[in-house]
Amino acid sequence: MQNNIESHLVEKRIFKPSKDFAKNTRIKSLGQYRRMYRESIRQPAKFWAREANELVWRAKWKKVLQWKAPFAKWFIGGKLNISENCLDRHLTGPRRNKAAIIWEGEPGDKRTLTYQQLQREVCRFANVLKRNNIKKGDRVIIYLPNIPEAAIAMLACARIGAVHSVVFGGFSADSIRDRIIDSGAIALVTADGAYRRGGIVPLKKNVDDALRDGTSVRRVIVFRRAGNDIHMEEGRDVWWHRELEYVDANCPPTPLDSEHPLYLLYTSGSTGKPKGILHTTGGYLVEVYSTTKYVFDIRDEDIFWCTADVGWVTGHSYIVYGPLANGATVVMYEGAPNWPEPDRFWKIIEEYRVNILYTAPTAIRAFIRWGDEWVAKHDLSSLRLLGTVGEPINPEAWMWYHKNIGGGRCPIVDTWWQTETGSI
Repeated sequence: MQNNIESHLVEKRIFKPSKDFAKNTRIKSLGQYRRMYRESIRQPAKFWAREANELVWRAKWKKVLQWKAPFAKWFIGGKLNISENCLDRHLTGPRRNKAAIIWEGEPGDKRTLTYQQLQREVCRFANVLKRNNIKKGDRVIIYLPNIPEAAIAMLACARIGAVHSVVFGGFSADSIRDRIIDSGAIALVTADGAYRRGGIVPLKKNVDDALRDGTSVRRVIVFRRAGNDIHMEEGRDVWWHRELEYVDANCPPTPLDSEHPLYLLYTSGSTGKPKGILHTTGGYLVEVYSTTKYVFDIRDEDIFWCTADVGWVTGHSYIVYGPLANGATVVMYEGAPNWPEPDRFWKIIEEYRVNILYTAPTAIRAFIRWGDEWVAKHDLSSLRLLGTVGEPINPEAWMWYHKNIGGGRCPIVDTWWQTETGSI
C-alpha cells in the first residue's frame, strides 16, 4: 500500500465475498439485487406488501402507500403491534426458549433473556405504565443506560400505544428538559446511575435537575442499576422493582393503526437545534425488519451485535426492533469499548461467538490506535459479516477492519442512513 496522502483517501481495489458466502446468502448475486431494487422502485406497493405479509397484522391494510410529496403514509387501514411482532409471534415455536438479548455490563455482570422471558418482562412493565395512568398516545421519555430495561421500556410503550422518546444516557439535564418540553411527555423512565469507565454517571440527578423548574412530567420510574444515593421525590418518583410487585404478566398487545406514532427521536443538533423525528408503526416495522433480513443477511442461529447505544436511531432499529422482529439474538453492552482494557469488544465477540458486528468508523480508528496486539489475543473466527454506520469510512480504516477483525474473509456492508429515514 502506498504511504502517501492519496492512499488514505482513495481505494480502487474490489474485495468480493467468497463463493461459499455468496452461495448461502439471501441475495446471491448482483443481478438478483438489481431485480429486487427495480421492483421496489417500479412497483413499490407490490414489493413492500410482500415484505409486510411476513409480519402479524390484526387488520389488513386497504392501501400500501399514499404518497403526497414530501409526505408518505404506509399500509393505510392496517392494524398491528410492534411488540407483538418482536416478541409474541416467536413464542409458538422453538424461538420461545432462544436467547433474545445477551447483555454484559461494564463491571462484568451478565444476563440473558429468552424470547419468553423478554415478553414476560415487557408485559409486566407495560402494566406498570398502565398502573401509572400512562395510556395510548402519551409520550414517555426513556433515559437509561444500555441495559435490557431500555429495550423493555421501549417495547412496553409500543405494546400499549404510548410514544417513547429515548434520550442518550450521556446527555445533560438541559437536553432532557428540551425534549420533555418539545414532546409534552407526562412520564420519564430512568435509572439511579450508569457505569462508564469505572465511574457512575448520575442519571437520576440529571433528571432531577431537568425537572427542577416544573414540566409536564408527573411520574418518574427509577430502575436501580448502580446503587448510588439518589433523591426520590415523594408523589412523583417510584421504583421500577417496587411497581412490579403490583402487576402481573398478562398484557395483550394493543392493535394500533399503521400510522400510529411509535417514537420521537431527536436529531443530533449538528446543523442546528435538535429536531424531533416521528416514526410511525407499520412502515417503520416493515423497513427495519426487511433491512435487517437483507442487509445483514440475518440467520436464525446468528448472534448479532450492533455496538450503538439505544439512545440513537441505530440502537432503536438494529438493537431492538429490526433484530427482534427477525427473531435474532442480540448482544447489548453497557460501557466503554476500552474498559478496563482496549480488548473489551474482542473479549465479547469471542465469549458470545458473535457472527455479525455493526460498529462505527470512529470506533474502528480508535481500535487502530490502541494496537493490533489487543485483537490478536482473541479468537474472532465466529464473525462472518461486518458493518459500518454513522459516517463514511476511510480506506485505511476499512482495510484494517477487513484484515484484522474480519480475518480477510468477512464482507463489509457500509451503510448510509439518517434519523429521518429510520433505517438503512
